[in-house]
Amino acid sequence: MRVGFGFDVHRFADQRPLVLGGVVIPHEQGLLGHSDADVLTHAIMDALLGALALGDIGEHFPDTDERFRGISSVALLEEVVALIRARGYRVVNVDAMVLAERPKLAPYKSAMVDLLAHKLGVPGNCVSIKATTMEGMGFVGRREGIAAQAAVLLRGARAGQDDDGEREVGQ
Repeated sequence: MRVGFGFDVHRFADQRPLVLGGVVIPHEQGLLGHSDADVLTHAIMDALLGALALGDIGEHFPDTDERFRGISSVALLEEVVALIRARGYRVVNVDAMVLAERPKLAPYKSAMVDLLAHKLGVPGNCVSIKATTMEGMGFVGRREGIAAQAAVLLRGARAGQDDDGEREVGQ
């Protein structure tokens, strides 16, 4: 088992869509970034990479590389998941927190969970997305941007276990 933690933050920007967890959320501003600036997906990717000591998303997808300009963070997440699987690990669960004064995220959380669970290869009940405000404090409280943090648990493949981690018959 390996545990990873991720954190990301992006400031608001005009004339950009707001994308969180791969879902476009109606809002007057989006987030500024080289990619789609999906702060939630970025935090999850950093947690996945960190669990296996593989660096961070900036090392894998640098903002100096034009190939990643405007790219969907979910497409990058798929690459990170493939990297994790190539090393013999799979995602067990994800617990994430979005810190934002606005917009309210409750109406969009189930769509985010469904999309991220599918891309991570886990059931929906293995992805938790929570949202909170900062009670008016700090850059989030001043409505300057959004932050997200995530924790992940990975399980390595071991001889004698099936995909669910259960002992195979006869083992």
